[in-house]
Amino acid sequence: MKYVDEVKITKKTVLLRVDFNVSLNPNHSISDDARIRMSLPTIEYLLKEHNKIILIAHLGEPDKRNAADSLIRVARRVQSYLPHNKIHFVEDFTKNDDAIKNQKEGEIILLENIRFYPGELTNDSVFARQLAALGDAYVNDAFSVCHRRQVSIVGLPALLPSYAGLLLKKEVSSLEFIMKHPHKPYVVIMGGKKISTKIQFITKLITIADYLLLGGGLANTFLMAKGLELGKSIGDKKEIPLVKKITALAKKTNTEIVLPQDAVVGENFNVQQTTIKKVEEIGKDDQVLDVGPETQADFGAIIAKAKMIVWNGPVGYMENPHFRRGTDFLYYAITQNRYAVSVIGGGDTLAAINNKEYLDKITHISMGGGAMLEFMEKGTLPGIDALKKAKSAK
Repeated sequence: MKYVDEVKITKKTVLLRVDFNVSLNPNHSISDDARIRMSLPTIEYLLKEHNKIILIAHLGEPDKRNAADSLIRVARRVQSYLPHNKIHFVEDFTKNDDAIKNQKEGEIILLENIRFYPGELTNDSVFARQLAALGDAYVNDAFSVCHRRQVSIVGLPALLPSYAGLLLKKEVSSLEFIMKHPHKPYVVIMGGKKISTKIQFITKLITIADYLLLGGGLANTFLMAKGLELGKSIGDKKEIPLVKKITALAKKTNTEIVLPQDAVVGENFNVQQTTIKKVEEIGKDDQVLDVGPETQADFGAIIAKAKMIVWNGPVGYMENPHFRRGTDFLYYAITQNRYAVSVIGGGDTLAAINNKEYLDKITHISMGGGAMLEFMEKGTLPGIDALKKAKSAK
């Protein structure tokens, strides 16, 4: 795989796949533009080499064109970061568009949400050729969607000289480092709702980690496997056989699985009145909504002595401020450990640390959720394989 800073790409029209899948407020304004800011180094690098750039990105998971998932608001935000470069927004590149035909050096084109086109998701070869015809070269800087077999990820590298961007380079090198050079104690923190989507990742990390700290619905399933009744809490009893296999593997690898000892409980997600209970005391009408103070203390003590930390998934229902204290505690505990290599990733996790102080204390913040898990499990992704197979990478 060739990176843009290892080759000479100059005076070309470059199709640049970026991750502009930004977080939005209820009124559809941008609440967090970290994904835009993370793409700027590659954009600026290509501009310095006198290239014309056509940005390809997506927003949300639309099933048809709609205003809520339009990238028009993103175009305005990109323009604010690149005031000296004219940003042209193209609603439909399949129609003759003067902005594309007359693009000048230094001008940037942002195509409308690529997922508005059915051919993108099906990796349609005709659509791939139509998109590839716009440029001379392709650069992938969108690690977060490299696990998708879509035209803008795997289709274009088969048709154009193709390279990896600077953000993709940082993602790959950082994740490879924590997998190939584990520092002990190695601590993995996992949250979120389901175990099924993270089972292969957990199985892989157990062979490396000294501690596996669990929260959220994922932890609930482990507690259910121990025979605890957790009332109305999110959990999946069908996955209990899987939990038992993970627990058996952890014993073989001497990995300590650390589960919540107490929890913040309520009757529903929107409740204002909460109670702290030991996990053994949770009643039939209770719902676990966050880890409790005793669990925070347990997790904090382990994080404080860690030399390497991987965190994916919040440990509470963070949409309600009453239930995000546990997740906030984890974040600040990690930032206070000055000696650990730390990697944080996952869409919900990124939302949880949005606009937090001390972000510079985290070694690497991965823009990938599913891509991060799959890369750490398999060591590669379809988008990365596509770049390696491209003729320009040989």
